[in-house]
Amino acid sequence: MPDQTADRPDRPDRPGLRGDCARCFGLCCVALPFSASADFALDKPAGKPCPNLRDDHRCGIHARLREQGFSGCTVYDCFGAGQKVSQVTFGGQDWRTGSGERARRMFEVFPVVRQLHELLWYLTEALTLPAARPVHAGLRRALERTEQLTLLAPGELAALDVGAHRQEVNALLLRAGELVRAEVPGSKGRKKNRRGADLIGARLRGADLRGATLRGACLIAADLTGADLRGAELIGADLRDTDLTDADLTGAFFLTQPQLNAARGGAGTRLPASVTRPGHWTAQS
Repeated sequence: MPDQTADRPDRPDRPGLRGDCARCFGLCCVALPFSASADFALDKPAGKPCPNLRDDHRCGIHARLREQGFSGCTVYDCFGAGQKVSQVTFGGQDWRTGSGERARRMFEVFPVVRQLHELLWYLTEALTLPAARPVHAGLRRALERTEQLTLLAPGELAALDVGAHRQEVNALLLRAGELVRAEVPGSKGRKKNRRGADLIGARLRGADLRGATLRGACLIAADLTGADLRGAELIGADLRDTDLTDADLTGAFFLTQPQLNAARGGAGTRLPASVTRPGHWTAQS
């Protein structure tokens, strides 16, 4: 479920693309599976309610998730898919009170809509980037098409080839990223392609990563203290336990709130306007 320990009001450019637990039936706490690990205190199969989920669909230990061993919940965000499925796809019908078939279909559809809403997040951000103007028309068409897909009936959503649609959208996002990074000051003439790189535990303290592509890079537990990430592309980068203390992410793009929530940072970490400083950073700084 979204990290509600940090106040994250919807921004004008992200309408409906942030999880709103008050309008959702706790879908992420039921539909998704998780395994006992450093992120979750116990095993839970898909389709079974988390034992911490109350009858009102709210988390019974929300204020103590990290202390209780559920830090994985605090770094999750459905990008608004939960309320879309709950209130639009199923018209406000609760999975608890309906038939078993309706509950099964709701849990089946939720991950599909979540992927579509994540694409909506990236497409919306790409349209705010002036350097990506050459592909804005294509991005707008993709945005409209993706929004239309989220409004399909449950059966159509369940049968949707969301992977194929992601590939089409990804081609546009790749081009948008290239255009934006090409205009980042200080990035020209430098080899900054870290796409898909294995940077687990990498020592990148103070690194100059202006305009770098870290698309899909694995930065688990990497030290990016004081690193310059201005204008860096971070789509799909794994930032779990990445140290961003005093790092400069001004103008970094395709960075999502779940990625940031999974990282470590502090008051000196400079962030793009599209995300909010996680509440748990204060205690760690």
